[in-house]
Amino acid sequence: MLTHYKDASKQRLRMWIQLLRATRSAENHLREYLRVHHETTLPRFDVMAALYRRPEGLMMTELSRMLLVSNGNSTTVVDRLIKDGLVRRKVPDHDRRSVQVALTAKGVKTFEGWARDHEREIAFHFSDIKDEDAEAITAILKRLGRKET
Repeated sequence: MLTHYKDASKQRLRMWIQLLRATRSAENHLREYLRVHHETTLPRFDVMAALYRRPEGLMMTELSRMLLVSNGNSTTVVDRLIKDGLVRRKVPDHDRRSVQVALTAKGVKTFEGWARDHEREIAFHFSDIKDEDAEAITAILKRLGRKET
């Protein structure tokens, strides 16, 4: 039984390495694509994607939590997006110590173009994966994402 555990353990380690390799490959591809075709970065895309999903805007602390980054990191990205006219900052009346951010009309239009291209590029990057395999991988990863630590 111990041998089976060691074999299973090694197989899961190999799986983990392949999962990391696939993730890094896709992420590097997208970083380069966004840089070359949209003169932007993946962190900027991620911030705008989060704000696009919440048209009413997000508090900066909520945005940082969603993106799993520090407040400082998200503030730096948001400041640049504000400078480019893609995001606006607002201090809510109910809490003058907080800052809320949302996409501008220009930001919405810009992001929608980026998102179309992003989806097309993901489809291209994973085009050698059959639809049923993509569904199976997605189901497995959802199970992993729900697993409590």
